[in-house]
Order: sequence, then C-alpha cells, then structure tokens
Amino acid sequence: MATFVLVPGFWLGAWAWREVTGLLRAQGHDVHPMTLTGVAERHHLAGPEVTLQTHTTDIVRLIEVEDLRDVLLVGHSGGGMPVAQAADRVPDRIARVVYVESGPLPDGTAQFDTVPPEEQQRQRAAIGDGHLLPPPAWDPTADPTNLAGLDEPTLALLRERATPQPLRTATDPVRRTGGRPVPTALVASTFPLAVVRQMIDEGHPFFTGLADGQLHELPTGHWPMLSEPKALADVLDLIARS
Repeated sequence: MATFVLVPGFWLGAWAWREVTGLLRAQGHDVHPMTLTGVAERHHLAGPEVTLQTHTTDIVRLIEVEDLRDVLLVGHSGGGMPVAQAADRVPDRIARVVYVESGPLPDGTAQFDTVPPEEQQRQRAAIGDGHLLPPPAWDPTADPTNLAGLDEPTLALLRERATPQPLRTATDPVRRTGGRPVPTALVASTFPLAVVRQMIDEGHPFFTGLADGQLHELPTGHWPMLSEPKALADVLDLIARS
C-alpha cells in the first residue's frame, strides 16, 4: 500500500480525481485528493491574497496534520508548481513527486512563463483588472489536442464545475530552498516520450529536473484523470510498486 496525495491543476478541485481515487483505493492505497484554496468548493476563499505559497501551504499542512509519510505527491498541470514547492519544504515526508502533464519548473519560473506571448496577452485580456484567471471554454474544436478523449458529458461537467483560478498561483515564480532532492516521475499524455527525452537531453528547463526520474507515457489529452482514469490509476499504481 502506498500513500497518495493528488493535487489538481488549474480550475479544478478534488472532484476531478474521483474516479482515480476510487480505483487506487480499490488497489489498496491510501489516497488524499485535494482542493486548493480558492477553487471548486473553496472558491469562496478566492482573493488577491491567494498565492502560489498559499497552495504550497495547503499541501504541506495536509501532509503534516494527517502525519503522512513516504508520500507519492501527484501534481497535475498547474498543480505541479505547488507540488514542487511542497516537496522542497518537507522532503523527508515525500517518497516521490509524480508530475502528470506538468514538470519541475526551475527556480524563478512561473506558469505564465511557460506559455507563448500571444497566449499571455489573451489571458491578460480575459483577466482585465481582476485577480482570477477564467477557465477555458472547454471547446474541443478549438483545443483538440488538450481535450482529446473527453466525451460530451465530461466536457459539460467541466463547463459546469470549473471555477476561476487565483491569478497569483499562475504568475508567482516557483521558489526552492535548495533542500534535499526528491525522486521524480512523469506521466506524459500530450507529449510523446521521445519528445520529452529529446528536451531533457537538450537541457530544456521544463524537463531537466526529470533527467533521473521515471518516464511514463499515457497517450490522451491534457486531463487524463477524466479521459483515461483507469489507465492513469494503473500507471500511478505501477509507480507506487516500483
């Protein structure tokens, strides 16, 4: 049995992990899906004071209060940033960080730094003077790669349940203290592993932290916990047993 903490990406809460959670528990694992401050059922707590550090603290406090040890800390997409910081803060409690469609961004890099300038401009226009990043339209004709594998009921659920994301969780840079490194793994869905390995070899900052980590491929869209929950649970179980 392994202990999992599952951290969702932007706009989503613990509800997005429901099927994966049930499958992992059926395999005998202890599973803690999380909702971070300001999204989903905690959306009423959203405000300009919610930062990347807030989300890092959410994760660290869960691990400490529940006295979790040898944790497999899983971060999907934008959840990879607070997961990286949390592992840096409490490395003695983490067995491995698993990045699902994300990666260990270098110190000083924010999520906004990872998207092209034209996408940054579009997002800034959508935000205006506010402090929340609106969710996407969940339109598969406009975003077929990321939304691959999601059927219409799931897309409708995303349109209904996704909530705006506190902006500073996207614009604050990752900060590391230089503590003990933690083993890593990657579950790549929209990037073929051949591409990932090439980026690692070329020293690409998004993936260099995975040079010594496990690499797993799960071909689907950007939200595998919703498009391929059984396959994702099986990959996570494999990582736990390796």
